Amino acid sequence: MAKKLFVGGLSFGTSEDTLRSTFAQAGTVTSAAIIIDRMSGRSKGFGFVEMENDAEADKAIEMFNGTELEGRALTVNEARPREERPQRGGFSGGGGRGRRDF
Repeated sequence: MAKKLFVGGLSFGTSEDTLRSTFAQAGTVTSAAIIIDRMSGRSKGFGFVEMENDAEADKAIEMFNGTELEGRALTVNEARPREERPQRGGFSGGGGRGRRDF
């Protein structure tokens, strides 16, 4: 079963292809994604790599955690499940401008 890894400390210029080819040294990479900021269109400096199995994921953590890629020290560990966040939009909160009597 595939295992997803968190990769932090990426250079803003690191591409998904570079991420994929780097982690391929540890085994089969199922997917590689760099998280992009919606507003600026730039990398947020972290991403996720999915390795084909647990053994290859563990090998990737051992090989790359604390090493440099494109001049930046990487943080590599097992990704945690995404936390549920409240839905955006709608009228779910206060904070409006009410009338103020003085």
